[in-house]
Amino acid sequence: MNNTKTYLAKSIFTGNEILLQHAVVVENKLIVDILPSNKINSDTEIIDFKNSIIAPAFIDLQLYGAYKRLLAVYPDAESIKAIYEYSKAGGCSHCMPTVATNTYETIFRCIDAVKDYWSNDGKGILGLHVEGPWISKEKRGAHKEEWIFSPTIEQAKELLEYGRDVIKIITLAPEVCRKEIIHLVHSYNIIISAGHTNAGYQQATQSFNTIKTATHLYNAMSALQHREPGMVGAVLDHDKVFCSIVPDGYHVSFPAIRIAKKIMGERLFAITDAVTETSEGFYQHILEGDKYTANGILSGSALTMNKCVKNFVENCNITIDEALRMCSLYPAKVINKENELGLIATGRKANMVVLNNELDVLHTMTTD
Repeated sequence: MNNTKTYLAKSIFTGNEILLQHAVVVENKLIVDILPSNKINSDTEIIDFKNSIIAPAFIDLQLYGAYKRLLAVYPDAESIKAIYEYSKAGGCSHCMPTVATNTYETIFRCIDAVKDYWSNDGKGILGLHVEGPWISKEKRGAHKEEWIFSPTIEQAKELLEYGRDVIKIITLAPEVCRKEIIHLVHSYNIIISAGHTNAGYQQATQSFNTIKTATHLYNAMSALQHREPGMVGAVLDHDKVFCSIVPDGYHVSFPAIRIAKKIMGERLFAITDAVTETSEGFYQHILEGDKYTANGILSGSALTMNKCVKNFVENCNITIDEALRMCSLYPAKVINKENELGLIATGRKANMVVLNNELDVLHTMTTD
């Protein structure tokens, strides 16, 4: 049986370049060719998306719930599936459910939820992002203060052992965690992202010798001041550290995104930081327009990843090809999966998104 399909569109963005009047040939979920549309084999099944763009599917490395199922409130496989489906509707092939500062008991249940989802052949979940509780109380934002602490080796090991092979990112404040803790987390093959931190410029810059990523630029970190550049200044000034940003116009103004992009280039990438309505638990997120608040504090976005692309293009003067990379290739680099995700190329899995001229999602193709 021939499982070959040819996807045709006005333009194909490979992650490196935009090809006009080209097609992507897929066989058994693998890309086997990218060729001009006038060279298509008519014997294959042709799916013509016409006046649209095919691009690498997006990757969201930080979101907390979807469809009224906040993971911390409903730590089960159903919530993980809801998060995946929400992400897929926004053009993602892969995402990373996130749990904010909470008790170990709740975090453990979130770890179990990912395991359960995976055990039932669940698709598209890269692992768990744990944001806190090893963060700064001064820069906690909407996080609950009584759950925040500086861990001992034993306390760190308890979480890391339980979350082995499930936790993929931990957001922590470098000034709250000793070097031994940083090294211990890395020994479990977990990516550390500096966030919810009050570290000054010097300490932040020094931490980037071992920490290669930071969480939601500008938000919940020491600000850029003329006499103390803070964590924001350290991120902007560094030549290698990546940092996520929440491009909804509420977490960060669009001019501030535009400024950061000019300075950081390929080091800046998008997350949705999306939450969902809930009236249970500590983080009772309430939708207010296009953002969420909890306990009167900005607590999450209502973004999807294609909305991130739209905002980059329409409000930040970022080119469409670069906006697409900020939502696909750059997140893939952060998690060291740029050889698997973020590009449309021969031999790669066919994880692709189809967008119309308004950058709305027409179709998301996923392979695992």
